[in-house]
Parts: sequence; C-alpha cells; structure tokens
Amino acid sequence: MVVRKDIVAISIPFSAGVVTAALWPPGSDALWFVAGGACLGATALLCLACRPGGQVPALAGLFFLLGLSCSANAALAFAPPGQAALARKALSALTGAIDGASFPHESTTALLKALLAGEREGLDRGTVAAFRAAGASHLLALSGLHLGILYGILQKGLSVLGRSPAALLLRSAAGIGASACYLAMTGAPPSLVRAFLFICLYEASRLFPGRKRRPINIFCAALTIQLAVSPGVVRSLGFQLSYLAMLGILLVFPWLDGWYPRGLRVDPVRRIWSAVALTLSCQVFTAPLVWVHFRQFPRYFLLTNLGALPLTEAFVVCSLPALLPGCPAGIKNLADMLGQVLISFLTTVAAL
Repeated sequence: MVVRKDIVAISIPFSAGVVTAALWPPGSDALWFVAGGACLGATALLCLACRPGGQVPALAGLFFLLGLSCSANAALAFAPPGQAALARKALSALTGAIDGASFPHESTTALLKALLAGEREGLDRGTVAAFRAAGASHLLALSGLHLGILYGILQKGLSVLGRSPAALLLRSAAGIGASACYLAMTGAPPSLVRAFLFICLYEASRLFPGRKRRPINIFCAALTIQLAVSPGVVRSLGFQLSYLAMLGILLVFPWLDGWYPRGLRVDPVRRIWSAVALTLSCQVFTAPLVWVHFRQFPRYFLLTNLGALPLTEAFVVCSLPALLPGCPAGIKNLADMLGQVLISFLTTVAAL
C-alpha cells in the first residue's frame, strides 16, 4: 500500500480534529477533558506509530488528536491582544491619506476606506444595502481579494527588476513584507491571514524551481498553519467562506475552465468564460454556507461578479496614486469616476 507523506495527509485529520473540538462551546467544562484526553491519546498513538505496521492509521489518528488538543486548549486560553500601536498608526495614516485625496464625491472616499482599510462607517445605508442585495457584500469586507489586488500591483511594479535569482528573492521579500504590514495594519482578519499564508507559501515554492508546485499542497499547508496558530478561527464565517471559495477554485475551476479550449491568439470571449468559471467555482462551495447562515441566495451573483470585480480592481489601482502628494487631478477624477460607476452598477443590479 502506498503511504501518503505530503501535507494533505497531515492537514485533513488535523483540520478534522480542530473542527471537532470547535463543536463544544468555548466556555464548556468538557473542553478540559477533551484537551487532556487528546494529549494522552496523541502520546499513545505516537508510540504506536513507531511500531512496524501501524504507521498509517496511527499517524492519521495522531494528527486528529493534535488538532483536537490544539483547538480545545486555544478555547480555554485568554483572548489574544488587539492591534499593536504601530499598526494603528499606520492604519490612521492610510485613512488620513484617503481623506486628504479630496475626491469630488464623498461616497468615493467612503468606498475607498471600506475597500482598503475595512472602515465602513462612512458608507450610507443605501450603498451598503445595494452591495448586500446585489451579492457583493464580500467586496466591503477585507478579504483575500483585496490583498491579492495589492500584491498583484506590487509584483507588476517590481517586474522591472527581471527574473534573475537575486531579483526573484527581492520580489519575494518585498511581497511578503508588504503583505505582512497590510495584514498587521488591518487587524489580521481570518480571510486576509489565509491570503497572506498563500502568498508566503507560493513565494517560498517559487524560490525552489526544481520542485513541482501543487496548489492543493499550498492550500492544506496554509489551512494547517492557520488552525495550529489560531484554532478558534474555525468558527469564523470569513474563514470558512475564504477556504471554501479557494477549494472551489482548486477543484472545480480547472474543470469548468477547460470547457473552452485555449487558443494561440488573445480571445476576449475566452477571458469572459474564465471569469464565469471562476465565479461559478466559488459559488458551488460557498452558496450552501451562505444559505445556512442568511437564508438567501443572490440571484444575480454572476452578473455582479463579472461587473463588480474588474471595476473594483480598476478603482483600487487608480486610487492608490491619487493618495500620493502632488497627484494630477486627472487621476483623481478617473478614480472618482470608477468609484461612482461601481456604486451605480451595484445599485442597478440590486434593483433588478
């Protein structure tokens, strides 16, 4: 029998243990028995795994109990501290720069604060309701999408360094460092932590070109690390939706995307189909969870994502230079226009 020795074989039983412990309420006295029993059982299975013939079931049980113990102990521990003072100052500087950009419309300023800093207080109720009704609430909650856009902008800018080993190392360090700063500045919500771990693991694998990169390995490694550091995060809806969306992208997207063969020329229809396939892949895994929590399903999610995602990316890309001193008025006006088009688009979809 072939024994799996990669991260997938470790991640699945470990994650199952974390989820099992999360079924108990955080203040339950039973968690003490769960934590103690899991530690004793893990010790016994570790001894069994060292004996010939028992490695496969023993190792699976061992990592299950380790996840169980890790999650139970975290639920019994004190809550972690909040944002550091330096991170709060950085966030305040970002919001101050957005206010100082002086966009023609106040709603553009409020929207940019929500997209970059996670501060939605300035958005009027109508805009928030339109985002929710159109199925675009995820755009207002800091997620891997936002970090991915910023990371992509940085990598595009650093591409002028070339692809030499030294340049790749510098680009990797800059990408991870900038992502870590943004993560700390925004309070490290679970979905952003997931995206940050993906970036770290991707950059680490890129530095070893001789090794084959398997996306499912990166997925499982990030999942295991995040649950090991903060097991209680498994109860977070943002964490659940983030990993389910990525699972859909890994398992369903390649299959759907392959329905439209790739050609040698640039094909706009092919790009549209890829965007459709990506949206459907995410919805396959996240829609049931959304229905369980909110008892609703956005009817026009496909139209929303096809229009809102490129508009959001274009708006953020144009808005970043507008935050710099001395930015030409034309760039600010373009960013303001894109922000207003995004709001109008989602308001129209919500009214359908």
